[in-house]
Amino acid sequence: MRVGVLTGGGDCPGLNAVIRAIVRRGVPEYGYDFLGFRDGWRGPLEAETRPLDIPAVRGLLPRGGTILGSSRTNPFKIDDGVTRIRKNLQSLGVDALIAIGGEDTLGVASELHEKGVKVIGVPKTIDNDLSGTDYTFGFDTAVTIATEAIDRLHTTAESHHRALIVEVMGRHAGWIALHSGMAGGANAILIPEVRFDIDQVCSWVESRFRLDYAPIIVVSEGAMPQDGENVLVAGGKDEFGHARLGGIGDWLAHEIESRTGKEARTTVLGHVQRGGTPSARDRWLATRFGLHAIDAVAGGQWGQMTALRGTDITMVPLREATEQLKLVDPSLYAEAEVFFG
Repeated sequence: MRVGVLTGGGDCPGLNAVIRAIVRRGVPEYGYDFLGFRDGWRGPLEAETRPLDIPAVRGLLPRGGTILGSSRTNPFKIDDGVTRIRKNLQSLGVDALIAIGGEDTLGVASELHEKGVKVIGVPKTIDNDLSGTDYTFGFDTAVTIATEAIDRLHTTAESHHRALIVEVMGRHAGWIALHSGMAGGANAILIPEVRFDIDQVCSWVESRFRLDYAPIIVVSEGAMPQDGENVLVAGGKDEFGHARLGGIGDWLAHEIESRTGKEARTTVLGHVQRGGTPSARDRWLATRFGLHAIDAVAGGQWGQMTALRGTDITMVPLREATEQLKLVDPSLYAEAEVFFG
């Protein structure tokens, strides 16, 4: 059997570990042949490939990014996209496909499965917002990077008597902000799930300064004030209809300065959160996902996705995993609020 592998969406620490595990188990145990598709769904659309064998995956475990490349190509937005994928898979002799990605990549995989393509999904997103799995690989690395940044910014905030805002990723879900904010001792955490009151935020800032401490505020890129909408970096949308977000940190800094008279600065972590070597936990999780993904191919569990439930890896339907996003539970956010101000 020849199995195709692709990585789609934003790059993420642990992608290469998944590829490595798939090949390392699939070649000796099942005798499969592997073909890597380049740049997400663009690969099967344009028959852009590279061979994947055991020598090709050596040394990948600690390596960030993805050796296959990635993109946000949506074949359902391209004329005859599905037909082209079917034709290319057949001409390349690819019997099954493993798609590693987030909501959009796996959404495409789910639709292709319903159209008869044999596909297995592996969940990937630093945002940890995919339903069906307790955690996704990449999230732990992103939280670790954000927490380290917050730790370092505390000393600068204290030295200069400034309010510092740390803007982290999280379009619709505030998992990175919540985890890193609590771990880093932030004085306020603002997430997309809960609209914030700018007057209350300013009150927390002033309260902190009265105690002779400088406040740290962690904000998700998709957080919104009670009277306002998302702040956009630039116009336009990608092929999955997502507008580019960013700028809420600068907006907050301006509002805090104008309302409190206190100096405020913003640090936008951006792509730093998903770059570089994966954490030990993400290497562990990504490796296990890869092993179970190739087992699912061998078992013909088409239209399923690997998922972490507790400490067990199980399989869940792709449709279930992509129907809705996993958002921060209000009770978890309430725990963080104890430390605000």
